Amino acid sequence: MILQVQGVSKNFGGLQALSNVTFDLPEGQILGLIGPNGAGKTTLFNVINGVYTPSEGRVIFRGKDVTGQKTYHMAHAGMARTHQIVKPLNDLTVMENVMVGACFGRESHNLKKARQIAEEVLDFVGLAERAEQLAGSLNVGQKKRLEMARALASHPYLLLLDEVLAGLNPSEIAHMVDIVRRIREQGITIIMIEHVMHAIMNVSDRILVLDYGQQIAEGSPEEISQNPKVIEAYLGDPKLAERLMEGGE
Repeated sequence: MILQVQGVSKNFGGLQALSNVTFDLPEGQILGLIGPNGAGKTTLFNVINGVYTPSEGRVIFRGKDVTGQKTYHMAHAGMARTHQIVKPLNDLTVMENVMVGACFGRESHNLKKARQIAEEVLDFVGLAERAEQLAGSLNVGQKKRLEMARALASHPYLLLLDEVLAGLNPSEIAHMVDIVRRIREQGITIIMIEHVMHAIMNVSDRILVLDYGQQIAEGSPEEISQNPKVIEAYLGDPKLAERLMEGGE
Protein backbone atom coordinates (compact mmCIF):
# COMPACT_ATOMS: atom_id res chain seq x y z
CA MET A 1 0.00 0.00 0.00
CA ILE A 2 1.33 3.42 -0.88
CA LEU A 3 -0.81 5.12 1.80
CA GLN A 4 -2.44 3.88 4.99
CA VAL A 5 -4.62 6.17 7.09
CA GLN A 6 -5.21 4.52 10.45
CA GLY A 7 -7.86 5.78 12.87
CA VAL A 8 -7.28 9.45 12.08
CA SER A 9 -9.24 12.02 14.08
CA LYS A 10 -8.76 15.79 14.15
CA ASN A 11 -10.24 18.17 16.68
CA PHE A 12 -10.30 21.96 16.59
CA GLY A 13 -11.22 22.92 20.13
CA GLY A 14 -14.65 21.38 20.69
CA LEU A 15 -15.20 20.65 16.99
CA GLN A 16 -14.35 17.18 15.72
CA ALA A 17 -13.54 17.68 12.04
CA LEU A 18 -12.48 14.05 11.48
CA SER A 19 -13.48 10.97 13.46
CA ASN A 20 -11.60 7.67 13.18
CA VAL A 21 -11.01 7.73 9.40
CA THR A 22 -9.29 4.54 8.19
CA PHE A 23 -8.43 3.39 4.67
CA ASP A 24 -5.66 1.78 2.61
CA LEU A 25 -4.70 3.04 -0.85
CA PRO A 26 -2.99 0.60 -3.26
CA GLU A 27 -0.31 2.01 -5.53
CA GLY A 28 -1.54 3.13 -8.96
CA GLN A 29 -5.20 3.67 -8.05
CA ILE A 30 -7.40 6.76 -8.19
CA LEU A 31 -9.37 7.24 -4.97
CA GLY A 32 -12.29 9.67 -5.10
CA LEU A 33 -13.03 11.54 -1.87
CA ILE A 34 -16.55 12.94 -1.75
CA GLY A 35 -19.00 14.38 0.76
CA PRO A 36 -20.99 17.55 1.44
CA ASN A 37 -19.29 20.87 2.13
CA GLY A 38 -17.84 20.78 5.64
CA ALA A 39 -17.55 16.98 5.64
CA GLY A 40 -13.83 17.09 6.45
CA LYS A 41 -12.35 16.30 3.03
CA THR A 42 -9.79 19.12 2.90
CA THR A 43 -8.99 18.59 6.58
CA LEU A 44 -8.13 14.98 5.73
CA PHE A 45 -5.82 16.20 2.96
CA ASN A 46 -4.22 18.59 5.44
CA VAL A 47 -3.56 15.73 7.85
CA ILE A 48 -2.18 13.46 5.12
CA ASN A 49 0.30 15.99 3.74
CA GLY A 50 1.43 17.53 7.00
CA VAL A 51 -0.46 20.81 7.32
CA TYR A 52 -2.13 19.42 10.47
CA THR A 53 -1.02 16.82 12.98
CA PRO A 54 -3.93 14.46 13.74
CA SER A 55 -5.39 14.45 17.24
CA GLU A 56 -5.40 10.66 17.03
CA GLY A 57 -4.27 8.06 14.51
CA ARG A 58 -1.40 7.56 12.09
CA VAL A 59 -0.49 8.24 8.47
CA ILE A 60 1.78 5.67 6.81
CA PHE A 61 3.29 6.68 3.45
CA ARG A 62 5.34 4.17 1.47
CA GLY A 63 5.81 2.05 4.57
CA LYS A 64 7.00 4.87 6.85
CA ASP A 65 5.09 6.57 9.66
CA VAL A 66 4.91 10.21 8.52
CA THR A 67 2.29 11.37 11.03
CA GLY A 68 2.71 15.09 11.70
CA GLN A 69 5.72 15.57 9.42
CA LYS A 70 5.95 19.01 7.81
CA THR A 71 4.70 19.62 4.28
CA TYR A 72 8.21 20.13 2.89
CA HIS A 73 9.22 16.74 4.29
CA MET A 74 6.21 15.22 2.55
CA ALA A 75 7.18 16.91 -0.73
CA HIS A 76 10.69 15.44 -0.51
CA ALA A 77 9.14 12.05 0.31
CA GLY A 78 7.13 12.15 -2.92
CA MET A 79 3.72 13.62 -2.06
CA ALA A 80 2.37 16.59 -4.04
CA ARG A 81 -0.86 18.54 -3.79
CA THR A 82 -3.06 21.06 -5.56
CA HIS A 83 -5.38 23.42 -3.70
CA GLN A 84 -9.06 24.24 -4.05
CA ILE A 85 -8.24 27.93 -4.51
CA VAL A 86 -5.32 28.12 -6.94
CA LYS A 87 -2.51 30.43 -5.88
CA PRO A 88 0.14 30.62 -8.59
CA LEU A 89 3.14 32.91 -8.18
CA ASN A 90 1.52 35.60 -10.32
CA ASP A 91 4.66 37.69 -10.91
CA LEU A 92 6.62 34.70 -12.21
CA THR A 93 6.17 33.17 -15.63
CA VAL A 94 4.29 29.94 -16.17
CA MET A 95 7.63 28.22 -16.78
CA GLU A 96 9.14 29.60 -13.56
CA ASN A 97 6.12 28.46 -11.54
CA VAL A 98 6.61 24.89 -12.70
CA MET A 99 10.37 25.05 -12.13
CA VAL A 100 9.63 25.78 -8.46
CA GLY A 101 7.94 22.38 -8.24
CA ALA A 102 10.95 20.65 -9.76
CA CYS A 103 13.43 22.45 -7.48
CA PHE A 104 11.59 21.69 -4.24
CA GLY A 105 10.12 18.27 -4.92
CA ARG A 106 11.30 14.72 -4.44
CA GLU A 107 14.63 15.15 -6.24
CA SER A 108 15.51 18.88 -5.73
CA HIS A 109 16.87 19.55 -9.24
CA ASN A 110 19.15 22.40 -10.30
CA LEU A 111 17.76 25.15 -12.54
CA LYS A 112 18.89 23.60 -15.83
CA LYS A 113 17.26 20.25 -15.06
CA ALA A 114 14.22 22.00 -13.52
CA ARG A 115 13.65 23.90 -16.76
CA GLN A 116 13.84 20.70 -18.79
CA ILE A 117 11.28 19.03 -16.51
CA ALA A 118 9.04 22.11 -16.64
CA GLU A 119 9.05 22.07 -20.45
CA GLU A 120 8.00 18.42 -20.49
CA VAL A 121 5.25 18.90 -17.90
CA LEU A 122 3.84 22.04 -19.53
CA ASP A 123 3.57 20.14 -22.80
CA PHE A 124 1.82 17.31 -20.94
CA VAL A 125 -0.89 19.63 -19.52
CA GLY A 126 -1.26 21.69 -22.70
CA LEU A 127 0.35 24.94 -21.54
CA ALA A 128 3.62 24.82 -23.51
CA GLU A 129 2.69 27.81 -25.68
CA ARG A 130 2.06 29.93 -22.57
CA ALA A 131 5.39 29.11 -20.89
CA GLU A 132 6.71 32.70 -20.97
CA GLN A 133 3.45 34.41 -19.95
CA LEU A 134 3.06 35.71 -16.42
CA ALA A 135 1.05 33.21 -14.38
CA GLY A 136 -1.30 35.98 -13.24
CA SER A 137 -2.50 36.46 -16.84
CA LEU A 138 -3.98 32.95 -17.09
CA ASN A 139 -7.70 32.20 -16.79
CA VAL A 140 -9.08 29.89 -14.09
CA GLY A 141 -8.87 26.71 -16.16
CA GLN A 142 -5.30 27.45 -17.21
CA LYS A 143 -4.29 28.25 -13.61
CA LYS A 144 -5.66 24.88 -12.52
CA ARG A 145 -3.55 23.15 -15.15
CA LEU A 146 -0.56 25.23 -14.06
CA GLU A 147 -0.96 24.10 -10.46
CA MET A 148 -1.26 20.52 -11.68
CA ALA A 149 1.94 20.99 -13.70
CA ARG A 150 3.81 22.42 -10.71
CA ALA A 151 2.78 19.41 -8.62
CA LEU A 152 3.78 16.96 -11.37
CA ALA A 153 7.19 18.61 -11.76
CA SER A 154 8.02 17.44 -8.23
CA HIS A 155 7.85 13.84 -9.55
CA PRO A 156 5.43 12.62 -6.85
CA TYR A 157 4.48 9.07 -6.00
CA LEU A 158 1.13 10.34 -4.63
CA LEU A 159 -0.86 13.32 -5.94
CA LEU A 160 -3.62 14.96 -3.87
CA LEU A 161 -6.06 16.90 -6.07
CA ASP A 162 -8.44 19.29 -4.27
CA GLU A 163 -11.37 20.18 -6.56
CA VAL A 164 -9.36 20.55 -9.77
CA LEU A 165 -12.63 20.52 -11.76
CA ALA A 166 -14.37 23.32 -9.81
CA GLY A 167 -15.23 26.35 -11.93
CA LEU A 168 -14.43 24.66 -15.24
CA ASN A 169 -16.76 24.43 -18.24
CA PRO A 170 -17.67 21.01 -19.69
CA SER A 171 -14.87 20.96 -22.28
CA GLU A 172 -12.31 22.01 -19.66
CA ILE A 173 -13.60 19.29 -17.32
CA ALA A 174 -13.19 16.67 -20.06
CA HIS A 175 -9.64 17.89 -20.74
CA MET A 176 -8.71 17.81 -17.05
CA VAL A 177 -10.18 14.31 -16.57
CA ASP A 178 -8.07 13.16 -19.51
CA ILE A 179 -4.98 14.65 -17.84
CA VAL A 180 -5.83 12.84 -14.59
CA ARG A 181 -6.14 9.52 -16.42
CA ARG A 182 -2.81 10.06 -18.19
CA ILE A 183 -1.14 10.88 -14.87
CA ARG A 184 -2.34 7.57 -13.47
CA GLU A 185 -1.00 5.81 -16.59
CA GLN A 186 2.44 7.10 -15.57
CA GLY A 187 2.12 5.12 -12.33
CA ILE A 188 1.24 8.03 -10.04
CA THR A 189 -1.36 7.29 -7.36
CA ILE A 190 -4.11 9.92 -6.98
CA ILE A 191 -6.64 11.02 -4.36
CA MET A 192 -9.26 13.45 -5.71
CA ILE A 193 -11.64 15.63 -3.72
CA GLU A 194 -14.42 16.51 -6.13
CA HIS A 195 -18.00 17.77 -6.38
CA VAL A 196 -18.38 17.17 -10.13
CA MET A 197 -20.04 13.85 -9.52
CA HIS A 198 -20.25 12.36 -13.01
CA ALA A 199 -16.51 12.96 -13.44
CA ILE A 200 -15.42 11.51 -10.10
CA MET A 201 -17.67 8.49 -10.59
CA ASN A 202 -16.19 7.78 -14.00
CA VAL A 203 -12.50 8.32 -13.21
CA SER A 204 -12.16 6.72 -9.74
CA ASP A 205 -11.29 3.10 -8.99
CA ARG A 206 -12.75 3.44 -5.50
CA ILE A 207 -14.58 6.17 -3.61
CA LEU A 208 -14.48 7.17 0.06
CA VAL A 209 -17.39 9.19 1.46
CA LEU A 210 -17.19 11.53 4.46
CA ASP A 211 -20.11 13.19 6.24
CA TYR A 212 -19.59 15.44 9.28
CA GLY A 213 -16.07 14.03 9.62
CA GLN A 214 -17.31 10.44 9.70
CA GLN A 215 -16.35 7.85 7.10
CA ILE A 216 -19.78 6.58 6.02
CA ALA A 217 -18.89 4.45 2.98
CA GLU A 218 -16.07 3.11 0.83
CA GLY A 219 -16.39 1.08 -2.36
CA SER A 220 -16.54 1.06 -6.13
CA PRO A 221 -18.36 3.94 -7.87
CA GLU A 222 -21.31 1.62 -8.53
CA GLU A 223 -21.48 0.53 -4.88
CA ILE A 224 -21.26 4.13 -3.67
CA SER A 225 -23.97 5.40 -6.02
CA GLN A 226 -26.36 2.74 -4.66
CA ASN A 227 -25.43 3.08 -0.97
CA PRO A 228 -28.46 4.33 1.02
CA LYS A 229 -26.29 6.28 3.49
CA VAL A 230 -24.54 8.10 0.66
CA ILE A 231 -27.78 8.86 -1.16
CA GLU A 232 -29.25 10.29 2.04
CA ALA A 233 -26.17 12.28 3.06
CA TYR A 234 -24.90 13.55 -0.25
CA LEU A 235 -26.70 12.59 -3.42
CA GLY A 236 -30.15 13.17 -1.99
CA ASP A 237 -31.97 11.46 -4.81
CA PRO A 238 -31.78 7.83 -6.05
CA LYS A 239 -32.51 9.01 -9.60
CA LEU A 240 -29.47 11.29 -9.41
CA ALA A 241 -27.37 8.29 -8.41
CA GLU A 242 -28.58 6.43 -11.49
CA ARG A 243 -27.64 9.35 -13.73
CA LEU A 244 -24.18 9.51 -12.18
CA MET A 245 -23.43 5.96 -13.27
CA GLU A 246 -24.63 6.81 -16.77
CA GLY A 247 -22.20 9.73 -16.93
CA GLY A 248 -24.81 12.48 -16.77
CA GLU A 249 -24.79 15.63 -14.66
